[in-house]
Amino acid sequence: MTGFGVQSNLGQTPAEGILARLWCELLQRPLWRVFSQIRTKDHDFLPAVLTRQQVHDLLGSVRLRRYRTPIKLIYCCGLRLGECLSLTIHDILGEERKLVIRNSKGHQDRVIPLPALMLEDLRKYWSFHRHPRWLFPNVGRGDKRPQALAERMRSAKTPMPYSSLQRLIIVARKQLNLPAASIHSLRHSFATHLLEAGAHLHTIQKLLGHKQINSTMIYLHLTHQTQQDVLELMDSLCGRLPR
Repeated sequence: MTGFGVQSNLGQTPAEGILARLWCELLQRPLWRVFSQIRTKDHDFLPAVLTRQQVHDLLGSVRLRRYRTPIKLIYCCGLRLGECLSLTIHDILGEERKLVIRNSKGHQDRVIPLPALMLEDLRKYWSFHRHPRWLFPNVGRGDKRPQALAERMRSAKTPMPYSSLQRLIIVARKQLNLPAASIHSLRHSFATHLLEAGAHLHTIQKLLGHKQINSTMIYLHLTHQTQQDVLELMDSLCGRLPR
């Protein structure tokens, strides 16, 4: 029994319990089972973000190009892991320097700019395995010599599995003594670093594929540069006033 005489539902958060107690005790209503279906968040957790130097160190620690290239692309274009690994060669618009993300979260397509150096990296990587469809084909197990590796990748039936990059990031993070970050932290870092560099919030929203601007606004809480810029502007405005 709770302090208000209402039996608590297993799995309820404190916020849900308060709703149930208010309904039963203050409003004198019978226990309504809908409260057992309500789920609310007690806390909002900010995503882990790496500094630019930490991203540089992380990529530098990944020795194999077949892993470093997709990790670099995730950061340079703010991709989700699934969006990156499901890319095909037809999603690269080389002449336009654009990347087509198909059927992403929410079943939406989007087109985002592709940095010139990243495009060059992708071309070099594909020229190694030359898979007829996948940009990041499954490596599989077997002979690690370049020729055998390329042949196995060229005939792969599936793209690289998520776990390959997820495990690698965990190992690299521990070796570099980085914060508790994941492969998805590179996407968060991309958005935060763009915001720090002066990119408009709505531009970042389109790049990330967020339907609602509220999803993008979380990065306002992750950047110190934005706060510093505002403070400098406020100092400038104040400094020009009569004293």
